[in-house]
Amino acid sequence: MINAFGSKTGIEEAEAVKDCFERQWLGMGPKTRDFETRMAGRLGLPGFVMVNSGSNALHLAVKLLNLPPGSEVIVPSFTWISCAHAVVLNRCKVVFADVDLRTHNIGVETIEPCLTPNTRAIMVVHYAGKPVDMRRIVGLGYPIVEDAAHAVDSTLEGKHCGGIGDVGIYSFDAVKNLAVGEGGGLTARDPALIERARLARYCGIGKSGFEAATDKKTRWWEYNISDIDFKYLPSDVAAAMGLAQLEKLDAMQAYRRKLWDVYQKEWSSLSWMVQPVGPAAGEKHSYFTYCVRIVGPSRDRFARYLLDNGIYTTLRFHPLHMNPIYRSSAKLPVCEQLNEEALSIPLHPSLTEADVSKILETVHGFSKAI
Repeated sequence: MINAFGSKTGIEEAEAVKDCFERQWLGMGPKTRDFETRMAGRLGLPGFVMVNSGSNALHLAVKLLNLPPGSEVIVPSFTWISCAHAVVLNRCKVVFADVDLRTHNIGVETIEPCLTPNTRAIMVVHYAGKPVDMRRIVGLGYPIVEDAAHAVDSTLEGKHCGGIGDVGIYSFDAVKNLAVGEGGGLTARDPALIERARLARYCGIGKSGFEAATDKKTRWWEYNISDIDFKYLPSDVAAAMGLAQLEKLDAMQAYRRKLWDVYQKEWSSLSWMVQPVGPAAGEKHSYFTYCVRIVGPSRDRFARYLLDNGIYTTLRFHPLHMNPIYRSSAKLPVCEQLNEEALSIPLHPSLTEADVSKILETVHGFSKAI
C-alpha cells in the first residue's frame, strides 16, 4: 500500500540514536540543546524550545498568552483537533472560523465575522505549508498563535512561518516534514515568552537537579516551582533524530517540491480535479500534503478507487465545528464544502519513482472510467 504520508529516515538517524544509547542519556539533555540551537538559527529567531509533541506545544502556546478565563480565541475549523483542544484546556472558548476555498487558510475575510468584544486572540494554521497572509491578520491587533506544524520550511517575505505571530509552534511527529517519531517545538518573537516556555515544560521547574548541581548550588535537589504546569519534556532520542533530519531537510524538501510540480503538470487538464495553489510571490511553501478537490465525480468514489488500487488517501482535516464534541452551531460553507470534496494525495520523501508512476497512472485510469 502506498501511504498518504511518510518520512525519510535511515542510517543517519539510527547512528544518532545509537550515540544516545552509548552515552546512556535518553531524556532531555545535550542533544536537545543542540537541536534547539540549530532550529533557532535556521528560523532566525531568538530561541527555540523543544517539547514532546506539537499538540502540547499548542497548549503551552495558548497558556503563554495569559488570557483571562472565558476569552474567545478564533480558530480555523479546517485543522487538527489539538488546535481547539489547546484553547479549551486553557479555559477559553473556541470560535470557529471558515477558510479560503483556494488556500484552505484562515484570512481576514473569515476572521472578521467572528470578532466580538470577547475576542482575545487568533490562531492561524499554515495549511499544508502554504503561508497564511499574516500581514493583514497582524494588522487586526490581536495576539496570534501561529500553528506551523505543516510549515517548518515555509517563509513569508523572508520570515519563517511560526516566527511572525506572537507565539509559534511546530510538529515533528512521524509523518511531518522533519520527523522524530513524536516531538514538537515552540518559539516566540519576545525572548521573555521563550524563557517562560522553557520554565514551564518541566512541570514548572526551571532546572533539573543535575543542572542545578552544575551551578554549584547546595541542596540542588530542592527546587522552586514557578507555576503549575504539565510535563512537556522532549527526549534526547527524539532530538538526536531531529539533528539528523535537519541535515537532510533541504534535500527532502526539494523532493517534495519535485513531486508537487509533477502532479501539477500531469493533472492540469483534469476538469474534475481542482489542484492546490502553490506559493505566491514572496512565499516559500513546505509541501506537506497535496490536497485536491474533486468537483465532478464523487470524492468518496475516487478515494475508494485509489484504495482498491493500493493507494491510501485521506481527508486532512474533518472540520472541527462539525464534530459533536464541540456542539458548534456555526455554519461554515467552505469548510463544509471541503469536507465533501477535499482529499490528500500521497506526497512525501519516501515515495519511490515506481510509487509516483503508479499514482499518476491510477488517477488517469480513474479519469478514463468516469
